[in-house]
Amino acid sequence: MQKTLRSPRHVRLVQLIVDKRKEAGLSQADLAEAIDRYQSVVAAIESGGRRIDVIEFLDLAETIGFDPHELLRDVATIAPSQKRKKSRTLSIT
Repeated sequence: MQKTLRSPRHVRLVQLIVDKRKEAGLSQADLAEAIDRYQSVVAAIESGGRRIDVIEFLDLAETIGFDPHELLRDVATIAPSQKRKKSRTLSIT
């Protein structure tokens, strides 16, 4: 399984969350206070440097006011990253 951090799907998920937060008129600080986190945590999520677990995602959806199913449907339309084949080198001694 490929790393998901900064994958095309992760980038799209972050982009949608940021867009929804801004549409709701919330600053990062407002959102952080509402979910009882530091603003730096919200900044790390929005910069793509931090993964979002399922429970956090649902909390963000509820706090910001978006439909989590709709957002995930959008993210699911993004093709997953190409799988890289691991090269194996056999050493015969």
